[in-house]
Amino acid sequence: MILPSIRVGFQTLRSNLLRTALSTLGVVMGVASLVAVLSLGDGMERYTRDQIEQTTSLQAVTVSALAGRQVDGVFVPDSTAPQLTPSDAALVDRLEGVRETVLTVDGSALVRHADSVTARGAYVQGALAGESQAARMVVTHGRRLSAAELAGDAPLAVVSAAAAARIVPGGIRGALVGDTIVLQAQAFQVVGVTASEEPTIHVPFALASQAMVPSRSARIPMLVAIVDSAEAVLRTRDAIEAALLQAHPDWRNRVRVQTNERRVEQVTQGILLFKLFMGAITGISLLVGGIGIMNVLLAAVAERTREIGIRRAAGARRRDILVQFLSESVAITALGAAIGLAIGLAGAVGATAMMRRMSEARIYASFSLSTLLVASVAAVVVGLVFGTYPAIRASRLSPIDAIRHE
Repeated sequence: MILPSIRVGFQTLRSNLLRTALSTLGVVMGVASLVAVLSLGDGMERYTRDQIEQTTSLQAVTVSALAGRQVDGVFVPDSTAPQLTPSDAALVDRLEGVRETVLTVDGSALVRHADSVTARGAYVQGALAGESQAARMVVTHGRRLSAAELAGDAPLAVVSAAAAARIVPGGIRGALVGDTIVLQAQAFQVVGVTASEEPTIHVPFALASQAMVPSRSARIPMLVAIVDSAEAVLRTRDAIEAALLQAHPDWRNRVRVQTNERRVEQVTQGILLFKLFMGAITGISLLVGGIGIMNVLLAAVAERTREIGIRRAAGARRRDILVQFLSESVAITALGAAIGLAIGLAGAVGATAMMRRMSEARIYASFSLSTLLVASVAAVVVGLVFGTYPAIRASRLSPIDAIRHE
């Protein structure tokens, strides 16, 4: 008797298409809003993650020494701050999961052309890196420093376009290639020029400290380890910290080992809160749709009381009546969910297209199986919950009283 009851429920819906359409409308709006919000949230999360990956590698573990500490709100420099060395970089490079390491040191400098007596301010960066990381340096004139040159002590330098403009004001940037510049009385031959607008000069790691203006804090190196995969970052971070503390027991609480995963987690949590908040708001419209379904079914029970009585008198059980009205409720929500999914997906695509047109953000709607399942299941649950009371009320009607009803 269950299948015939379901069939009767669908026949009833077809017999009154206008009422069915109106009761479905609330579910359509609720599901469409929910799908659009979740898809937009997923798209924003993917865009943000891509942006972070472009600026900060998620497969990087950064090791830096604490240059001092805060005492009553005042920063007190540590004159004995740990100094990361090429030996430490080699130690980390041998660890399982580490693809490559980059040891850098940064500081300010006074630079001048060898034929000039006027010195200008600039930044110096010394690096010790593998070939793949060294190849990341993009030059517009001349050539870059190779991994072997970065690890050596040859006085070679690559300057940025901004630094070149300071060294030779009004000169042609590429003309500086092959010339000699002076950093803190140390002469360097320029082999390349980058397009960077930051006044930076790249030199071998071993010569960086000599090229900088004397400053303790400026000479604290930083080590970046590139891990094989983002999934192994946390495990490798712990291995790096353990290896360095084993080699330098006095470094405990004096070095910081960090990953960029925390930044991604913070952004993801923010977007999750946005999705939950907007999902709750759009969920209200889904609840309103459920209330509309309940009202329609209660009206249907009142209109079809005599029909229910005749069915009960003909042998239909309470369960059959219950299934009939529940099937009507679920059918309405399922139909609304299907239409709402299509409208929500189209709305998300249209909204992201408008975002791309109005801004430079390349945001695209992201459709995941979980989003579609959440919206569909939510609609069916609403149908079951709000259809239960009318169905129970219909199933409890007395056959005799129902037949007498006019």
